[in-house]
Amino acid sequence: MTAEGSARILDRGYRKFEGRRSGVSGAVRSTAWHSTRSVLGLGRKARHKVAPVLVIVVAFFPAIVFIGFAAFLGGDEFVRDFLEGTIPAYSELPRQSLAAIVLFTGLVAPEALVRDRRDGMLSLYLSTPLTRITYMLAKVVSIVGLIAIVVLVPSIIYLLGLTFASLGPDGFGDWVTVLVRVLISGTLASLVYALVSMAAASITDRRAFASLSVVLAMLGTLTVIQVLVEGADLSINWRLLDPVNMPLEMLARMFGDVGQYRDLATERVYAANAAWAAASAGLLWFRYRKAGA
Repeated sequence: MTAEGSARILDRGYRKFEGRRSGVSGAVRSTAWHSTRSVLGLGRKARHKVAPVLVIVVAFFPAIVFIGFAAFLGGDEFVRDFLEGTIPAYSELPRQSLAAIVLFTGLVAPEALVRDRRDGMLSLYLSTPLTRITYMLAKVVSIVGLIAIVVLVPSIIYLLGLTFASLGPDGFGDWVTVLVRVLISGTLASLVYALVSMAAASITDRRAFASLSVVLAMLGTLTVIQVLVEGADLSINWRLLDPVNMPLEMLARMFGDVGQYRDLATERVYAANAAWAAASAGLLWFRYRKAGA
């Protein structure tokens, strides 16, 4: 205890920060990384890791199974010819994990967005060099990267596995071409899924409701379209409003293949995905234009 009146201020004044200043780009990277960690449950209790890990395992399962067949049965030339006709093409593989993609999409965006609004963190983010635009950019980067785990990464593993099993593309040039197509198509499909899920998740501040909103928005729209086209015998062009299959249809068209909707023109498939992305981005901006003010 000090005697009364003997207290002293030992350090006064403003001390300049001497560390490295990363600016807006650093704030975007940091926000994207911490959003990714939060969704995957990194640094959190084990129960937060269960759901994302299970869905990721399910998404990887088809690729691992087909690679296993190719590795263990591909030694004989006759069996290899048989496998080449039965295992899915690179453009078809993501459709094998469609259920996991939808579930993961419904999990990712709400966890990355809703917690910030619910906990009042959005206002804190906006007190940093981040603006609403750069904040949303960080979230888009994070969510696209996360969804790419279940859309893009299995295809890369599939390509590598088939290559080691001598069932991959012929020649280095063809291999690079397939890899580039896998990367570009998978990233674009992940972007469309990310924007649609973020728009649906922006409607509510409750995480469970937001997840339900994302899944219902995607599956509900798909169901209505199926009823209209198959039940009411409307034009096949209504399929363009399908947010579940359109990104994968675009992915297939980028390989020069056709997916589930063979009767749709390729340019309309691209336009539909662009429209989904633009409409979702517009709704997202409308919801966040005054948020955290």
